[in-house]
Amino acid sequence: MNKDDFKEFKLQPIMESVIEKLEFQTPTEVQRKVIPAILEGKSVIGQSRTGSGKTHAFLLPLMNQISDDKSEVQLVITVPTRELATQLFDEVKKIITYAEKQWKAKLLIGGTDKQKMMEKLKEPPHIIVGTPGRILDMVKEEALSIYSANSFVIDEADLMLDLGFINEVDQLLVRSHPSVQLLVFSATIPQRLQHFFKKYLEHPVYVKIEDHFSPETMEHRLIALKHRDEASIIYEISKAINPYLAIIFTNGKEQANELSAVLQEKGIPNGLIHGGLSPRERKRMLKEIQNLRYQYIVATDLASRGIDIKGVSHVINAQLPKEADFYIHRVGRTARAGMEGTAISIYREQDELLINRLEQKGLPIMYTDVRNGTWHEAKPWNQRTVRGRNATNADKEAWKRVKKTTKVKPGYKKKMKKQQEAIKKQLKKKKYKK
Repeated sequence: MNKDDFKEFKLQPIMESVIEKLEFQTPTEVQRKVIPAILEGKSVIGQSRTGSGKTHAFLLPLMNQISDDKSEVQLVITVPTRELATQLFDEVKKIITYAEKQWKAKLLIGGTDKQKMMEKLKEPPHIIVGTPGRILDMVKEEALSIYSANSFVIDEADLMLDLGFINEVDQLLVRSHPSVQLLVFSATIPQRLQHFFKKYLEHPVYVKIEDHFSPETMEHRLIALKHRDEASIIYEISKAINPYLAIIFTNGKEQANELSAVLQEKGIPNGLIHGGLSPRERKRMLKEIQNLRYQYIVATDLASRGIDIKGVSHVINAQLPKEADFYIHRVGRTARAGMEGTAISIYREQDELLINRLEQKGLPIMYTDVRNGTWHEAKPWNQRTVRGRNATNADKEAWKRVKKTTKVKPGYKKKMKKQQEAIKKQLKKKKYKK
């Protein structure tokens, strides 16, 4: 396989030149399936995790079709957060530069001067990238018309739903051309999204890229919480690893705040990202992360999915999520593009169902513990519980029948144990006679 594989798509020579400059060697699985469907003008639902090559799966074919002659909006890309919108806009600008085209693209996000933005839109751009709320603002102000757009992209649709932006997307689609090509990309497809799809999509091409639960370069470790607290275990983990960048996931912003503070007290400086941060705090924190100020970042699912953090070598789950999809999404932040990565999860008794599901899907899990900066092998949770359960039924019945003594004499425990074993043998014989 080589870069000639991209020639199968029969993109314009300019776009083939862009692919060469981007140094793409081989199309990813999502690119192989999505690019032809987009070029045929079909609407697409694409389900794949971050890092699958999804962004260029839609940017390359859609920008391949931009017409230089038409001075109107031809492509609208909606993204749930400012950070993701900015990152995606950077990719759009890169393609325009490599294509040596005069295509105009505009980034529409909150936190910028609304009046200045309206001024800049007097000359319609070919491509709009932005958050749904700000794009809708510009449309309502009549500073922008998206009716001329041939294609409309909803990126990170499940996050869009979780953050409550799907209504704005709905209003934008009402203002779009009835035959607009709709392209939806999402890591997961919740039930509520399916209702949205039925409203706007007729016979879409559905592309699901199965998650490779364990790239060869990824290691999965589980540590039982037992009587300890998360911060103490993470402190021990920090003695055993030297991450380039580690994301520590929690299941909510309160847990994130608390864990971040305790880790600071233990001498582990860390960045903190969750939905409770103000836009200014969030922007400052992202800049510090990009400047590699921290080795450790404490984050929540929603906040971490709203940004693209590069160079993650370790993912630590202070609390495991309830669903396997979220686990895969979290650990998918590491071991990208052939790089090595380690996922370390602290688990509790209530996590056993999730762990069982992950193991059934073929996830190779190492049960470990860490003490004084050294890793130790530990028994899997299911070995402990199954063995205990099998012994309990027989032992309980036998123990009931043991003659208890009121006077304690030397060696009484051994005698009672012998009686118990003898009764167990009798019970087994009776069982087989039946």
